[in-house]
Amino acid sequence: MADLLDLLERTSRTFALSIPPLPEPTRREVTVAYLLFRVADTFEDATHLAPLTRIRALRDFNGLLGAPARDEAVRLSREWTAAGVATHAGYRELLAEVPFVLDAFFALSPGAAEGIQRHVIRSAEGMAGFVARTRDGRLALAGLEDLKAYCYVVAGLVGEMLTELFLLDRPGLALEAGALRARAAAFGEALQLVNILKDAASDAAEGRSYLPPGVPPGEVFALARRDLVAAGEYIGALERARAPRGILEFTALPVELAWATLERIEEKGPGAKVTRPEVHFLARRVRRALEMGESLSRRP
Repeated sequence: MADLLDLLERTSRTFALSIPPLPEPTRREVTVAYLLFRVADTFEDATHLAPLTRIRALRDFNGLLGAPARDEAVRLSREWTAAGVATHAGYRELLAEVPFVLDAFFALSPGAAEGIQRHVIRSAEGMAGFVARTRDGRLALAGLEDLKAYCYVVAGLVGEMLTELFLLDRPGLALEAGALRARAAAFGEALQLVNILKDAASDAAEGRSYLPPGVPPGEVFALARRDLVAAGEYIGALERARAPRGILEFTALPVELAWATLERIEEKGPGAKVTRPEVHFLARRVRRALEMGESLSRRP
């Protein structure tokens, strides 16, 4: 598990903070799932490569998720590393460790592995569809509905997968299962929309235009706020079901960070970030609220 957490820390500051409090076995399941989604994201983000190369990598990766095939995983991992798919040091290390991550994935319980596999494959297939729309090295989304469809593929499916892992072998959450599933996609999409607004300038420089031309930025901010409200309702459903403390902390911290980031972007524009000390302050505030028995479902 230490090696998985090392990879997590090298690929996501936020998830490296929020995943460790999760109860086992959900902690390990979510760690493995995040790393698998991150592999797919790395192929989608590799705009320095030809679209067909990225699509082939996504499809080859999906093939590895179908059944244990370690020799093929080792071969593809070396191929992706040698091809320079990832420019980020942490993502390069992750691609080099794909066989190790897959070993951990196939060792999960059948229920967890099936749910993770299904959602990662759907996400990678959706990513391939958007990569195929790249023209002259650039991807541009057509409108607000297209943006929502993209966010569902790369993040809404993550929210749905997390929900199924939370519900797995926890009959106490069953009464709120409907409320959780109804808001699961919005939970994931909210975080993605905030990231898109934050990274708009750098994404455009790398050939990705996720903010649709002709759509006023205010409409995207409004959509992000609506999804964050739904994410708060998702947390509220977990609270009503008396979900384990670690699950509440895991879901609440990214939402708190997203609200803070959205407010910072509105104040200072794209590229504005919440500082590392502010991240740790928000993490302490979430933990304090849990200790005091306060609700974490933020209201606008």
